[in-house]
Amino acid sequence: MADGDGEEDGRQIRTLADLARVAGVSTGTVSRALAGSSLVNPKTRNHIRDLARRHGVRPNQMASKLRSRRTGVIGVVIPLGHERRQHISDPFFMTLLGALADELTESGYDIMLSRAIPDENEEWLDRITGSGMADGVIVIGQSDQFDTIERVAESYRPMVVWGHHRTGQRHCVVGTDNALGGRLAAEHLIARGATRLLFLGDTTGIEIAQRLAGVEQAAIAAEIELTHFPLHLSDEEIVANIGAALTAHAGPVDGIIAASDLIAMAALKELHARGHRVPDTVQIVGYDDLPLAAQTMPPLTTIRQDIDFGAKAIVDRLRRRIENEDADSLVMRPELIERETSRSSGVS
Repeated sequence: MADGDGEEDGRQIRTLADLARVAGVSTGTVSRALAGSSLVNPKTRNHIRDLARRHGVRPNQMASKLRSRRTGVIGVVIPLGHERRQHISDPFFMTLLGALADELTESGYDIMLSRAIPDENEEWLDRITGSGMADGVIVIGQSDQFDTIERVAESYRPMVVWGHHRTGQRHCVVGTDNALGGRLAAEHLIARGATRLLFLGDTTGIEIAQRLAGVEQAAIAAEIELTHFPLHLSDEEIVANIGAALTAHAGPVDGIIAASDLIAMAALKELHARGHRVPDTVQIVGYDDLPLAAQTMPPLTTIRQDIDFGAKAIVDRLRRRIENEDADSLVMRPELIERETSRSSGVS
């Protein structure tokens, strides 16, 4: 057995060959396991990584990259074609980026982050995928760039997108059923007595458009009033825009569905400033279930996207595509998280 000083039967464990001997596998299997290859089954891969950590064995990363013609870098790009004034510091982006960074680091990758303004550069995605600087690319959100992503996916395989899935599309997507999420939010408020709904969000991006479509479906079925107010996501304008939406709405609103938790939080602030009581006079449902959603006053009812699971799924699919394996899209089911911005089920 090995001791705490990295020895096995009196011999130092310093190389991949030594580690292979201890693990009872080939050197190639050790190399692939440490590189995170899905060709090695998870149990063996985890066992080899654990042995490597315990014995302080680290492969020569530069030599490995040169032999494999890989960079060890993953490009992560956020396209903002529909909302140029939105920032990477947006809480949703930061939450997903953090989860992706954890997963990519565990897989041995570095990250190259880019914020793209597509209308300033029509070949924004071609520039990243064709740079030779990354082994694969993760795109956070499709914005209004679905056709561009589809075009690039024809010739560039190692790419996975967080976003909405359309039947028959080429690019691999991980995301939530946004239409279902919108319908769940609307049905929740309608069941709790709301009859005049307001949807806040700019629907130029496909994900938000699908959330509104789900809300519309529920409103039509219940034969109740629904108003849509597009909303910019820049920090400088969002509260003022919500104020304008509330002012412009003909008659009182008793249910607000926000396209994101950030919008819902801004709506809470504006409603409080106007003297509205949430949920007594107005109920609110957000979308995302960011960590901050449970910390608002009152805590925010929201539609949960499993961001951590989604990040794992993105990285797993990207690694498989880098290895030229098949990896299909994943559409996750959203979940209603009921908190205090909507009435409890006992209130009519």
